[in-house]
Amino acid sequence: MSLDIDKVRSDFPALHQTVNGRPLVYLDNGATTHKPQAMIDALVNFYSLDNSNVHRGAHTLSDRATEKFEAARQTVAEFINAPESRSVIWTRGSTESINLVAYSWGRQNLSKGDKVLVSMLEHHSNIVPWQLVAQEVGAEVVPIPITDEGIIDLQAYETLLDEQVKMVAFAHVSNALGVIHPVKKMVDMAHRAGAKVLVDGAQGAGHFLADVQLLDCDFYTFSGHKLFGPTGIGALYGKAELLEAMPPWLGGGEMIESVSFAGTTFNKLPFKFEAGTPNIADAIALAASIKYLNGLDKQALIDHEAQLLQYAEEKAKGFEGMRVLGVSQEKVCVLSFVLEGVHSADLGMLLDQQGIAVRTGNHCAQPAMEALGLDGSVRASFSFYNTLSEVDRLFEALEKAREFLI
Repeated sequence: MSLDIDKVRSDFPALHQTVNGRPLVYLDNGATTHKPQAMIDALVNFYSLDNSNVHRGAHTLSDRATEKFEAARQTVAEFINAPESRSVIWTRGSTESINLVAYSWGRQNLSKGDKVLVSMLEHHSNIVPWQLVAQEVGAEVVPIPITDEGIIDLQAYETLLDEQVKMVAFAHVSNALGVIHPVKKMVDMAHRAGAKVLVDGAQGAGHFLADVQLLDCDFYTFSGHKLFGPTGIGALYGKAELLEAMPPWLGGGEMIESVSFAGTTFNKLPFKFEAGTPNIADAIALAASIKYLNGLDKQALIDHEAQLLQYAEEKAKGFEGMRVLGVSQEKVCVLSFVLEGVHSADLGMLLDQQGIAVRTGNHCAQPAMEALGLDGSVRASFSFYNTLSEVDRLFEALEKAREFLI
């Protein structure tokens, strides 16, 4: 089945605007995706009709809010193929999810001399939390090397997996390059060495890659805003036996069973990790985004993104002075590149003047850029609502920018 791209684009109101006098070409989906009208409607409807706190109300609005909130958790669980919804913890996104695991699991399970392996391609949010906890307990964060092509060096990774390694943390997809890592293989290797694995799925969930039972990872994180949902909402999946054994991270209402000055006991999963009033409206709106995606032909979306990437990479081959980063057969729809003699920030500004939105700089992945000998790049990240004609617009604008700058 082919994708009706015009119909799909009509579902996303933000795509239909002009920027600097030109029709918007939005190629910054790796930073955040635009939102379908169904998600926007769900958000408005909650605040218009169902606004109430959840779980502890004794009235109809609270009952409705609670039902929709917990149904949203089930929707997320099914989307990532979690075995049970209690293994899904609401957070603000991948950053908070990683911090939760680093501090709750890490403080309990890491000690002096232990190691955490983190790939050199990671977003800072999957490096810094581990560094902070490692400094606190005396552990060490060790980088997993990458190849010149921007791919994790599996041979080096295998060598690093010794008995001191207690946790391996890496992204499902590199946010800077779009490379899909061999997650299942890396998880199996880590488990054989006795280590746990956290997979940062911020860049993977929006490309239909998340299946936590297939991957067998111990923890998986994602952010709603990169899954066509609202900002400020995301989820952490964890294997139930690990979450049960972990202490609470934040204290307050909802996460307790009973409180006295003699001592406090804590709530069951998932509420043990959800202190205070949760982000109810955005959780419900995120579920609406997922339901919207579920109503589309998944394979048609995947095929369309593959076509976009192939077309963009073919055009890049013939573009003088362009070096494409992350050369791999396994990629999501991302074209990260540098242009000889041109600073990425200058290029991004000139593209914006022509109505084209891309991301420039180090993409919150400084170690990756340093390993590749760069101070930054231009990243054009596509989604299923982008078109081949928008790829043409990108390269036409790049040609004009190059003529201006060189």
